[in-house]
Amino acid sequence: LLAARSPQDAHLLRLPLREQVREGARLHVEQGQGKPVLSLHGNPASCYIIPHVAKVWRAIAVDLIGMGKSDKPDIGYHYDDHSRYVEGFVEALGLKDITLVIQDWGSLIGFRYAHEHEANVRGIAFMEASVRPLNFKDMPLDTRIMLPVVRTFPFGYLLIQVGNIFLSKLLPEMTPRKLTKEEIAAYHAPFPTIKSRKSVTQFPLEVPFSGKPAANHATVAGYSEWLKVTQMPKLFLNFSPGVLINKGMAEWIEKSLPNLTTVDCGAGKHFVQEDAPDLIGQKIVAWMSTQLSSQSEPSSRRIDMYKTRLWEAHGLHVACPDLDLVSATESQPSHAIL
Repeated sequence: LLAARSPQDAHLLRLPLREQVREGARLHVEQGQGKPVLSLHGNPASCYIIPHVAKVWRAIAVDLIGMGKSDKPDIGYHYDDHSRYVEGFVEALGLKDITLVIQDWGSLIGFRYAHEHEANVRGIAFMEASVRPLNFKDMPLDTRIMLPVVRTFPFGYLLIQVGNIFLSKLLPEMTPRKLTKEEIAAYHAPFPTIKSRKSVTQFPLEVPFSGKPAANHATVAGYSEWLKVTQMPKLFLNFSPGVLINKGMAEWIEKSLPNLTTVDCGAGKHFVQEDAPDLIGQKIVAWMSTQLSSQSEPSSRRIDMYKTRLWEAHGLHVACPDLDLVSATESQPSHAIL
């Protein structure tokens, strides 16, 4: 699924839309068949940002609870909440032998899932990810200044939930490519009101920096230690200068993580899927075709790349293990081409 946006892209791909209903939480859209490739986005994004893989795999892009077109229930939106929804989501769909594609907050959730369910994960592709606990000193100067402010009440609430600075300021500043008006509108669409931005506001409070919150720090430290010993195949898509992964962090990753494939993807800050969607998709497909081919499809099979935008075609799912599939229909994305 590689990003495409032009309204002239006429070859629209019809996606199967499945719906599960439980407390109204919608989480997912999928295409393809075979081994599942589960993508988890960051903040303040949704499936709209996600590029990747190919027809020979079952590609699944998830809007985290409270984000995108997923519902926004009255919950705390803590790290544990997001992990619980995603874990239940995987169980509800019966996903087995998953390959994870993760970035930003999706990495905290995805790495945690892989650590706690190693037998169900075949490999991990990551970019701009939280690979180990961070310190404020690891961040660029502007981020070091901003983070303590947005993590303090009432400033975070006023700036993010009321002032909407993550969408109006952070997103464009951390995307070197100038976003179009249509793209900006698509990112803003899921968060039209103060109440709808609760999850966006909570995320910065949940990221463990300099040991706090302690419980979240322990979780990240745990999966970080696991990443240093597990032989699970890993793909590191490296962008420079990055935000979460700067030069020093990239060097640590290459030195510390076994069974790692590193790809230098050139310039990028944080929302790297917006700067190099085609490149990201191509590198993920190439890695899966070689490193994971013995576990999935024969490497001789032709890989037909898709270019897809999923935010208009959400299949929806709730992450509860006792959920039943209750309906199936079809929908058509507005940004999909073959």
